[in-house]
Amino acid sequence: MPASAELMLALPLPLDCGQRLENVRIAYETYGRLAGDAGNAVLVCHATTGDQYLASTHPLTGKPGWWDRMVGPGKPIDTDRFFVICANVLGGCMGSTGPASPASDGQPWAMRFPVITIRDMVRAHLALLDALGIARLHAVIGGSMGGMQALSLAANWPDRAARVMAIGATAAMPAQNIAFQEVGRQAIMADPDWQKGSYYGTGRAPDAGLSVARMAAHITYLSEASMHEKFGRRLQDRAAKTFGFDADFQVESYLRHQGVSFISRFDANSYLYITRAMSYFDLAEEHGGRLAEAFARSTAARYCLVSFDSDWLYPTPESRKIAHALNAVGAPVSFMELSAPFGHDSFLLDVPALDRVVAGFLA
Repeated sequence: MPASAELMLALPLPLDCGQRLENVRIAYETYGRLAGDAGNAVLVCHATTGDQYLASTHPLTGKPGWWDRMVGPGKPIDTDRFFVICANVLGGCMGSTGPASPASDGQPWAMRFPVITIRDMVRAHLALLDALGIARLHAVIGGSMGGMQALSLAANWPDRAARVMAIGATAAMPAQNIAFQEVGRQAIMADPDWQKGSYYGTGRAPDAGLSVARMAAHITYLSEASMHEKFGRRLQDRAAKTFGFDADFQVESYLRHQGVSFISRFDANSYLYITRAMSYFDLAEEHGGRLAEAFARSTAARYCLVSFDSDWLYPTPESRKIAHALNAVGAPVSFMELSAPFGHDSFLLDVPALDRVVAGFLA
């Protein structure tokens, strides 16, 4: 059974922006039992709009955990063997400190919240691990933004994980992806109900802007082939076009549903901060401009990099760059491109080959 918990950090958390954030709370879930030597801990890092509900029912949506198919007894991340931890990232909106959390004056931080980075998120994870008495992870695993966190942990705290797995990830946010995220942020900030971020307690929130941001992002998570197979140009519950602006096509209806359902579980300001952290992510820049230098101190860890042939958001060349950098410093790395039709979201969906890779890497 999962255990839900919340930790208040005893010390202020230093941030890359130069500020120190006090009274940081980290909401997390654990699965399985920690070994006496704490050597069986696996940290799973969530993607952009994920949360700590890795393999348990989400309290707001009632849906299964986002990686329920991967985590549990006898599953690839076997909770009969491993103690699995998943924390809501710093800046999130499911219990960890973020823009909706109270500042020292008791009012929500809103846009006073400091701009954070992927490395700051990892600092919060490590503070949690310290509190749990875990000095070295058996493995850190993540897909998409979760993979960025895994790579950041390995590069900046090389002694904290024996195995590092990044799935559908990148070592630096590509320009096209920065552009897509900016569209989403602008959709939120252009919504009159955003109120410069101070919408908490007003009875109004930028739901329309957040919905559009989610729709735009969701398109990038899918492949053209999967969208064609699922929707094609089929009409939604009608025999002919309306010659209006309702959702005539099934794909339009699907995207609108994605947008509307998203606003029930996510905070618009958190979306701004988390996507900005992703846009800033650049491991090479953090280490003198050379990606290989980022991993120069982390050659004791084993690495596994996975990409998908239908992922155009973080395509295979992004993973290959990381593999080349690891090879350059002599780090043990396995790299594979898996065939899957689902696009970037393949790591969340039924790809049996990924199950085998994850189980094998953890063994």
